[in-house]
Amino acid sequence: MKKINLIKVPHNVQIGEVCGHIEPNVTEDSLFYDGDEIVGFYLKDISKYSEKAGKLAELADYELRSNNVPKSMMKRSSGFAEGNKDKEVLQYSTIIGSVPPKPHMRRPYATISSVHNVKTAQTFIKAMIMLCKESEQIIKQIAPEIYERQKSIIENNIPKKWRFCDLFTSSISNFNIPAPFHRDAGNLEGCVNVIIAKKKNATGGNTTVPDYAATMDSSDNSMLVYPAWRNVHGVTPIVPTHEGGYRNSLVFYPLKAFKGLE
Repeated sequence: MKKINLIKVPHNVQIGEVCGHIEPNVTEDSLFYDGDEIVGFYLKDISKYSEKAGKLAELADYELRSNNVPKSMMKRSSGFAEGNKDKEVLQYSTIIGSVPPKPHMRRPYATISSVHNVKTAQTFIKAMIMLCKESEQIIKQIAPEIYERQKSIIENNIPKKWRFCDLFTSSISNFNIPAPFHRDAGNLEGCVNVIIAKKKNATGGNTTVPDYAATMDSSDNSMLVYPAWRNVHGVTPIVPTHEGGYRNSLVFYPLKAFKGLE
């Protein structure tokens, strides 16, 4: 597996800026190091490390795209101009697991996603939970230092009722959604996110970290493990190359909002 030393480079990217098209330069299995510390990794195909994970990702992707799973819908530009026409694509997301307090929405308490109460969504939820567990085992296999550090942080800070599997609190699936440059400031510091991509007949959707001029290829079945609280990053536009083309990300993440909650 390739070893990549993360070396900071100068850039002018600011939080909130739209992330444009950037070709990936991390396209093979890679370990990310900051000095002697491993901070994350990229796998081009999770099925090489867990055939079960590949099948679960396929099932979760299928269920998400069906009518079985409630979604927050949107319909807007993909953010990528092709010639003089800006493609418009269907976009939606679904959150499962723990949802933090949102006082501005008159809900000053934590809760479990309402999707868990939807009967038709149970196959999706079970697939995502099993995929999360498989992802944790892949982390343990490839980067045991990351696994042990995150397990300790979660066990010392997050009550069991708010945990999603052993290393996370929550999960979101994003369908055809790029992201402007941002930093996940709500995440537990010292922890990583997992992003598993499912992509058919589309380009883009690559995660880019300008601090290191690193752009990870969002190929179908790829897995990115990275501390999203650590650096500003963005997701490049998703552009279907054929009718029905899409990119879906299956994400697991740990939020600090549940720290110390009963």
